[in-house]
Order: sequence, then C-alpha cells, then structure tokens
Amino acid sequence: MPYVKKISALPVALFIAFTAFSQYTGFSISTDVNVIRSFKEDQQYWAIGQTAYLHFHLSPKNGFYVWAGYSSDGEFTNELTATAKSGATTPQDIPFNNNAAVRYKHLSMGWKRYLKGAANSEKWNLYGYAGLGIMLGKVVNTHEPVIDTAVYSIPVYEGKANFKRLTLDTGLGVELHMGANIYFYLEGRILIPTSDYPSKYLLVNEDAPLVGSANAGIRILFY
Repeated sequence: MPYVKKISALPVALFIAFTAFSQYTGFSISTDVNVIRSFKEDQQYWAIGQTAYLHFHLSPKNGFYVWAGYSSDGEFTNELTATAKSGATTPQDIPFNNNAAVRYKHLSMGWKRYLKGAANSEKWNLYGYAGLGIMLGKVVNTHEPVIDTAVYSIPVYEGKANFKRLTLDTGLGVELHMGANIYFYLEGRILIPTSDYPSKYLLVNEDAPLVGSANAGIRILFY
C-alpha cells in the first residue's frame, strides 16, 4: 500500500512542477552598488559595496535568487583599557585605542516575490525577498599605544583574523522599466546574523556585524 500511495502521489507532484515551470518567464542578471551601515553599538561604521545577482523567474510574480557581494573596509575606533595581570605591575590600567577595519564577502540564496507588478512588467514594480546567507569577514586591529600582552590583559586582540556568520537576509525594492528588458532598481537590505562564532579580534560578537544597505542597480531580463 505505501508503494501505491507513492505512485498515486507522483502525478500530483508532476502536475505542480509543470504548473510552476509552465509560467517560467526567464531569468535576470543584475548588479548594484550599495552604501553599507553597521548598526551594532561599538561596531558602527560606513562602507561601500557591490552585489551581483542571478534571478530565476519561476513565474511572473515569484522566483529564486542567488547573489554574491562584497564590501570595502569599514573603519571604527574603540576606547578600551588594558588591565595588569599582576597586582605588582604599575600602572594597573592603561587606556588605549583599538583602530579596527572590517570588510566581508557575502553569499546568499532565497525567494523573491513581486508585490506589485511582475518580473516582466513594463511599468514600475515593488518586490520583497528573504533568504539565508553566509558572511565571510576579515578584521584588522591596530592598538595605540601598543600593549605588552605578556603583562596586561586586553579585551580585543591586535592583528588580522577571519570570521564567519550565517545570516538571515531580507530586502524590499522598487524598480522601473527603462526600455527593452532593462530595469533600474533601488532597494534596502539588511543582513541579520544568526550565529556568533566568537572571535577574540572582534570586540562585539553577539548578533554582529548587523549591517544594512541602500542599493542602486540595473537588472536585465532574458527570456
């Protein structure tokens, strides 16, 4: 009987797949430039970046996307204190600045839906998307003055290190048909960390980096 149920369910699955792909309207490639803001306290910075997309339009309203992006260095400074490891050390505390530069590459995939218009509309469109991604980051820290870590404990290490974050990626955008199969779009995006993977080179690890961006780009539709 389980075998019979599987056989009877097969036509239904094939029908659903055929219905979805029978509305297939092609695919798009797009690229944008973006202004990035890191919002987390003690890790706030501005940067610029770029994203390249592939959009697979399973229907005029719905589709699957894959993107790859990167950012420039975002720089910020933390005023910190080094604490002596021994009570006999003088001074017991040394104030110092940690000058940090953070940049990342980002890969994401997810679902995109047109809330108004469609992927092949010749008017203006409103769309939203959500997906899962991975952020591959790099941080470079410089201390002023340099602290002797054999004598003092410090809250964040000096030097270079890589870090990783799994992210929930969401966005909302507006696009305008420019003629032929070309669309100009503006969108807002936010990358929400869903993992920490603590790094001693990042002063703030929990739910960070939390970054958003404003993006402007061009999408080209192919049938």
